[in-house]
Parts: sequence; C-alpha cells; structure tokens
Amino acid sequence: MSSTTPTLLNSQIIGRAHHAARALLDRELDRTGTTFHQSMALNATAAEGGFAETSRIVELLTSTLKISADTAHATVAELLAAELIEPLEPLAGQGPRVALTEAGRAVQGRLAAVATEFGPRVYGGIPEEDLAVAGRVLTEVIARANAAYEQTADRY
Repeated sequence: MSSTTPTLLNSQIIGRAHHAARALLDRELDRTGTTFHQSMALNATAAEGGFAETSRIVELLTSTLKISADTAHATVAELLAAELIEPLEPLAGQGPRVALTEAGRAVQGRLAAVATEFGPRVYGGIPEEDLAVAGRVLTEVIARANAAYEQTADRY
C-alpha cells in the first residue's frame, strides 16, 4: 500500500480511534476509582440537571453501551453505594430518581474536564468540513450497527 492510497473507514480504524481517545479518559477513571459505566451514568445525571429518573439512566446505558438492564441497574447501585448519587423521592407519576451528591458532581466535573482539555488537542486543526463529513459518516455507521444489532438479537 502506497502512502498516497487513502485509508478507508472501517471497524478497525473506528476502534483504534475510540481506544486512543478512551485511553485519555481511562487514566482519569483510574485516578478517581470510577468505572466507564459509572462515568456514563454520572454524565447522564448531570445532563438532566443533576437529577434523573433511574429508568432514564438505565435506558441511556443500555442503548448506548449495549449492556443489560441488570448491569445498568448494578452501575446505579454502585454509584449509590459510593455516595456519588443519592436517592430522591419520586415525583408524581415518575419512578425512582437520583441526584448527584457533592462528591458526584466533583467526580463528574473532573472527568468532564478531560474532554475539555483534550478535545482541542485531538480535534483541533482538523478542518471543520472534514469533521462534518466524519460526523455524518459515523452517525450513519452507528445507525446501521444498531439496526444490525437489533436484527440479530436472537442469533448472537
């Protein structure tokens, strides 16, 4: 393969990019004693304003990470045990809710700072039109992979 042959997008390239970027987060996860699943649940809670229905967190974890509902509920239980989230009284017509604790906000903020720090270093200098094309292509790849995942649920 010559140096002028373009590298075509494929699962290996996507995976390598994911793991290269993820390594930046994983280092901070190790420092905070937080798992990736826990960080996603903290982010989901923060994105809802610091308060979220447990079912919403479980839905996000299962749909995004392709983990079981049992694993997602276990992740929420781990965060409760670590006192990074706390239970709240459900609102009328809603299920169980949780809120970030002060410690949870600190951990979530520390992890979010990794993206703030490294985002420009990873994506900076790449032309906006290239990022737009990559975004469109990867969004389509995600949609197709999700469809294949659903269509083959009984096979694998």
